[in-house]
Amino acid sequence: MANIATADKVGLDELLDFVRPRHKATFVTTRKDGRPQMSPVSCGVDAEGRVVVSTYPQRAKAANARRDPQVSMVIHSDDWNGPYVQLDGTAEVLDMPDAVEPLVEYFRCISGEHPDWDEYRAAMVEQDKSLIRVTIDRWGPIATGGFPPERSEGRKQQQSPPENASS
Repeated sequence: MANIATADKVGLDELLDFVRPRHKATFVTTRKDGRPQMSPVSCGVDAEGRVVVSTYPQRAKAANARRDPQVSMVIHSDDWNGPYVQLDGTAEVLDMPDAVEPLVEYFRCISGEHPDWDEYRAAMVEQDKSLIRVTIDRWGPIATGGFPPERSEGRKQQQSPPENASS
């Protein structure tokens, strides 16, 4: 049986339930020349429902988000063929010392409790880490790839060549 593409529209609570266990994302900001800058990131969801990403203040994603806080993210499933969602939002970049406690929350929402929070806080300060918080403004459906439903009727299971394959 062929995989049928899905696109499930969800409310904010369902979106956050989908995003919370998924920590792999592509973070998209806008460069000065207007072209996209994309970064693979680990992310979590904080207590206020914002998507959070740890970074360094000099990274392109942080610099771009400071200049233009309108960002997008694709939240990926661990399984490449698993469901995903695109969200758009407004980013806020926190630097030291304001980033310390939000970085603790970032760690907790991805990995749980740290064995030594004082050591973690000191490491974040020493590394001069920053945190990007994204307030979600809009999102697309939670989607999966596959054949469009209207093209799947009567279709036998087959292996499609990669889209970039030459013929």
